[in-house]
Amino acid sequence: MTQRETSWNIALLQTHIEVGEPQCNRETMQRWMEDAAAAPIKPDVIVLPEMWNTGYALEQISELADPDGREIRGWVSTFAKKHDIHVIAGSIAEQRDGKVYNTMIIFNNKGEEVGAYSKIHLFRLMEEEKYLAPGEATLSFELDEVVAGAAICYDIRFPELARTLSLNGAKVMFVAAEWPHPRLHHWRTLLMARAIENQMYVVACNRTGDSGSDSFFGHSMIIDPWGEIVAEGSEEEEIVTGQIDLSLVDQVRNRIPVFEDRRPQLYGNGMCE
Repeated sequence: MTQRETSWNIALLQTHIEVGEPQCNRETMQRWMEDAAAAPIKPDVIVLPEMWNTGYALEQISELADPDGREIRGWVSTFAKKHDIHVIAGSIAEQRDGKVYNTMIIFNNKGEEVGAYSKIHLFRLMEEEKYLAPGEATLSFELDEVVAGAAICYDIRFPELARTLSLNGAKVMFVAAEWPHPRLHHWRTLLMARAIENQMYVVACNRTGDSGSDSFFGHSMIIDPWGEIVAEGSEEEEIVTGQIDLSLVDQVRNRIPVFEDRRPQLYGNGMCE
């Protein structure tokens, strides 16, 4: 494997999102992406936050959502190919088949779409289930021949999802989020737990700023398979950067063979087998 295939420089775009302003948000995000690409240490992977095109303008989401994600897919693909960077395009409000989904789209450094994941767990506290349709499948995908998985915000409260991704070979779980105060402790604890119990990197990008009565705290994080924090953002807008050594995943899994010691036949219905 090449150096790029064993080690990735990551850039998390921890930004403010204007609710109900998709054009403004696209222009802002493109500037941030260009800034990240021009950094002295060029990222191999750029990660965007959740619902960055519209924010949680749920009452208007049917009018604001990108039809089939066509517009966003086009320019992100062009950016990824131009800059030779993988892009985890956060998640967007995508209108598809008469419904609106909260969808993460992934492009490799050739500008090819390698996966799309629609959030399967909808957050009732923000009434997502009233306006959004849930996804019906998990997603594993490859970048540089490395298997990775996708999760969106509330998904991290469901350990079954992260375990399913790891059993499918994922060495990294990418998370896009709009996670607000006062649940910072939950955010940090859940992300570290998902990394430790699945012995994989967790790379999570959260937005910042205020939206209505909600205040988003940032703290985007990169966590290694031991649960150690590689990088963590502040509560301000910033590009959070860090490097991950993908060979560490195999080292940790060989050191403590959790997957070999599992006994799924004893875990009951609904658990990963």
